[in-house]
Parts: sequence; structure tokens; C-alpha cells
Amino acid sequence: MKYCSYCGQVHKAGFISTRLAGTDGVSLETQKWVEVFKQEGFQSFFFAGELDTPPERSYQVDEAHFTHPAIRQIYKNCFGVRIRPPEITKEIEKYAKLLKEHLYKFIKKFGIDLLVPQNSLTIPLNIPLGVALTHLIAETGISVIAHHHDFFWERQHFMTNAAWDYLNMAFPPHLPSMKHVVINSSADNQLSLRTGISTTIIPNVMDFDNPPPPPDAYTADVRKDLGVADDELLVLQPTRVVKRKGIEHAIELVHRLGLKAKLIISHASGDEGYDYEQRVREYSELMKVDTRFISQIINERRGTTPGGRKIYTLEDIYPHADLITYPSNFEGFGNAFLEAIYFQKPIVVNTYSIYSMDIQPKGFDVIEIDGFVTGEAVVKTREVLEDSKRRKKMVTHNYEIAKRCYSYKVLHQKLRPLILDSIPCRPGSGLD
Repeated sequence: MKYCSYCGQVHKAGFISTRLAGTDGVSLETQKWVEVFKQEGFQSFFFAGELDTPPERSYQVDEAHFTHPAIRQIYKNCFGVRIRPPEITKEIEKYAKLLKEHLYKFIKKFGIDLLVPQNSLTIPLNIPLGVALTHLIAETGISVIAHHHDFFWERQHFMTNAAWDYLNMAFPPHLPSMKHVVINSSADNQLSLRTGISTTIIPNVMDFDNPPPPPDAYTADVRKDLGVADDELLVLQPTRVVKRKGIEHAIELVHRLGLKAKLIISHASGDEGYDYEQRVREYSELMKVDTRFISQIINERRGTTPGGRKIYTLEDIYPHADLITYPSNFEGFGNAFLEAIYFQKPIVVNTYSIYSMDIQPKGFDVIEIDGFVTGEAVVKTREVLEDSKRRKKMVTHNYEIAKRCYSYKVLHQKLRPLILDSIPCRPGSGLD
């Protein structure tokens, strides 16, 4: 265990979110931050409604999860409407009080001296948790580094609401003991304009200093299990089936390539409904594209389904892909983009705003579309797929750029000053 170079102690960081489990972007990035905190002399502890973190360092409260029935009821009565029933206000205050009591117990139990909220003061899926955190920070003055991934104003369905009082107070709060981290320059601009809060931009990263290991024996049957023949292309869409992912563009591209291929979609619709998935299925039939939905055999860990089929991780699938499609209309950053670069695969990307502002200027060599599939994009895709030298040059170039701009070293360099400036080496946190 590394000790603080200033006071010789081991500090304790408390990571707080609605969920810290699985392969969602927040959970994945949290683990990368935990490693940096460890290198800076911190032990990390975890508070959420769902956790797959070490039990001895975890504090789980069901009401912290955004899928808890009472929290979902609050959510439904606060968004898509303009008037909030008085009983919902009472429910918000009731669960905020409950969660604040648990947060105090979490801090006391583990001796937490620095809080690291992960998106829980950013996107209002659990309003009581945001309120509880805000009140606790105001009452204690505890040091906080808040990591913001998705702000409510970035999603249209949050803009019609009956919770402006809570949104303005807690998502995020403007308090003196807090430091704020965002993942892109647009969030930096908007947060400053809307609240006056100053931020630090720290992009999402991957371990580009350590390339992925070669495929092992477990993955030898990946293409067969996905129904992809030896003479077919495996085109991977490594996302959930939700409207903003623009999967129609991937279907059209595969259709216009005129090559034997299967489009593989890795994740299910989730909690955003199945209307769009039905649309994708119908459009695939219309365009005569063989599209496979494989979420039942993709998980964060290997295993077997109840029917005996192998379960793979997404990292098992990437090495066997010939092309990655990422035609999203909007992304907070774009983890799948980095994953494609990490596994050295050619990628087709829609020029969503954050890509255009923050990623594209770095000089990546990718196949771009701008809202629709062009003949030029089809020709370039076919060229990359059929010319191994061109493809190798592309993916090697991209990897070197990502290693320089989006590696763990970059995360450490940017996060370390915030940690050092937040180290509670003196008494007076307000929790004594």
C-alpha cells in the first residue's frame, strides 16, 4: 500500500453512484479512476444501489439505484410533465433523508475523507440521491471530486420536467469544497455558462500502453457461435439498441457494400423500450441485411447460458471483427470508438458533436459519415476491407494517436493535481 507523501497516511476515497457494476461507461471509467487513486495513496470504497466491488469495501443501499420502484415513481412524476404532485415532493424529501443517513454511515464506517460522486450529481435518474449528496457536502465541507458524464440538458427528454428546483440545486451543486471533472469540452462550456462552475476536462481513456492479448482458445469458436461463415465479414455494432446509436446507418452501409457480411449487435435495448429494436429488425429485412442480436451471449464475464451456450465478453468479440460501426447521433464521449482503436480495427463513425469537437482534431484516420451514408464512405470502407496494407497503416496510425492522447498516463497526469489539491491532510472535514 502506498502512503501519502505529505502526511504518511493512507487516505480513503468514497466512490458514489447509482450503480457500480457491469460494463456501462460510468462503471468502467470508475475502475480506471480507482487505480489512479491507489497510486496516490488512497484506499477506495463504494456506495451504490448495485455493486460488484469487493464486499469488504462496499456499502449497498437499494434506494440508491435508479431502478428502485420508489425512485422510478419519482422519476416518472418529475419528467415529461410540468407540475409535480405534492406527494412526490414528500417522497423526494423522504428518500433524500434516508439516503443521507446511509451516506453518513458509509463515511463513518470506512473513515472516508474524500468523496468521488460518479455521475450521481450529473444526470437526475435518482433525484433523492443527488439531493442527499448535496446536503451532506454542504453540511460537512468534505472534499469532493465530482466526475460528470451526462448532464440533464444533453438529453431532450429531461428538458420537460417538474423538478427545476432540484436540478438547479443538485445537478450539479455549486459548493466550495467541490471540484468538478467533465469528459468533453462541450460539457465544460455548458456547465460554466449555466452555473459559473469551473471544471477540469479529463477524457475517457484505455490502457494503450498495454495492447490487448491475442485471442485465446476460449474464443476459437466466436465466429461460428455468432453464425458468421468463414467467407463472411463480421461487422460489429458494439452498442445497445437505442435510437441515438443510429443503427440504420450501419444497416445501410452493409447493404451498399455488396459484400457477404453479417451485422452483429452486441447489447440489448435495456430500459429504453423495444420500439427502436423492432424498427432495426424491420429495416434489416427491408435492406436484406443479416443482422444478429447477440446480447444473450454477451456479458461482463465468461460463462454459459441456461441452454448451455458459451457466454463471451465484448473483448472476446472485438479481435474477430472485420469492421466496427459507430454511427451514433450523440455520445458523451465515445468509449466504443476508443475500444475499436485499442483492438486495432477500422471504424465507421458518424461525426457526432463531441467527436467533431474533441476527437477528430487529434488526426485519426477513420471512415466518417455526417448524418447519412455517402458513396464516398462506401468506397472507402470497401477499400479498407479489401486492402490489408491500407488497413494496417490506418489502425497503427490510430493506435499511436490514442496512446498519446487517451492512455492511462493521460488520466493520471490530469487527475493527480486534483487529488493532491483535495488531500485532507488536516483535521476539520466536518465529520469529526
